Amino acid sequence: MRICVYCASSSAAPRIYVEAARALGGALADRGHELVYGAGNIGLMGVLSRAARAGGARVTGVIPAFMNLKGLADPELSEIVVTDEMRSRKRAMEELADAFIACPGGLGTLEEILEILTLKQLGRLDKPCVILNTAGFYSHLIAQIDYAIDQRFIKSGYRQLFHVTDSPQEALDHIESYTEFESQDKWFEEAPTSEGPNGVKSN
Repeated sequence: MRICVYCASSSAAPRIYVEAARALGGALADRGHELVYGAGNIGLMGVLSRAARAGGARVTGVIPAFMNLKGLADPELSEIVVTDEMRSRKRAMEELADAFIACPGGLGTLEEILEILTLKQLGRLDKPCVILNTAGFYSHLIAQIDYAIDQRFIKSGYRQLFHVTDSPQEALDHIESYTEFESQDKWFEEAPTSEGPNGVKSN
């Protein structure tokens, strides 16, 4: 199975995140999976890639041309795909992958995994998605999603769009045992009748 992992390019991340990325790369290889990722040779991306390759996994990196020109790609990859720009990079990773894992990361990582969840919500793909919540890194994001559900911006069924764990092994367990997501109409049909935050009737 080809598993796309989104993660940080930062080399300043605390060691706990580095070790989690290394563990995930090793676990991917141990279970016979392939890694698809952003091709970087720095930060958690580089750690992940080297660990996967050390375990014998095939690793495909996808990188936009302007980053490749800066020498940011790992030269030891099994395959490197160079795209025109960032948007085509995301599409290539999406098409190559059978599943997705979000490790801790910055704005790019957040954008990537949230776009995948949006596509899944809209029924444009049905692939397993895991948020690797190392050391509670994503707890605030998950709480925000839960709050959006509570406030009726997201239907409660969409909490099943993704699986949350802090264990690389459990992340792979979920991916390997994934069953089809039961899609539903994302739009609320009934008009809200309660008062909003400012005490103004919303219907």
